[in-house]
Amino acid sequence: MEKPAWIKNKKVAPDFEVIRNPNWSPYRDFDMDKGCYVLIRVYHDLHEIGVAICNYDHTILKEFRGKIAQEIYDAIFKYDRKNEKGWFTKMEHAAYIGKELKKAELALIFGKELKQPEQVLEGIGEYTQE
Repeated sequence: MEKPAWIKNKKVAPDFEVIRNPNWSPYRDFDMDKGCYVLIRVYHDLHEIGVAICNYDHTILKEFRGKIAQEIYDAIFKYDRKNEKGWFTKMEHAAYIGKELKKAELALIFGKELKQPEQVLEGIGEYTQE
């Protein structure tokens, strides 16, 4: 296969291919992580973002706080590895947390409300920022 035009000075592997992704459905394709779920809150008064790590007994185990997405998810994943918590068993979950934390960071910057997608919270209960 020919390399895409945007790839200028890079080589491509002999078995290089462009993989087109199917449309992802949050209802059909969503699969909860067995380790934990997270709740994300924007504390506008403190200019911070909070991430609560919860087990499936709906107990908040820890809350991590910071001002930018990267520092928060970095702290969460380092803590998880260092303390062998096993909270995150799926790479998709880690990617989701990064995406939602970036949304929280933008909500903090622009003074907006943050709501997590309903499909993530099905069966867990409603969590929204007021």
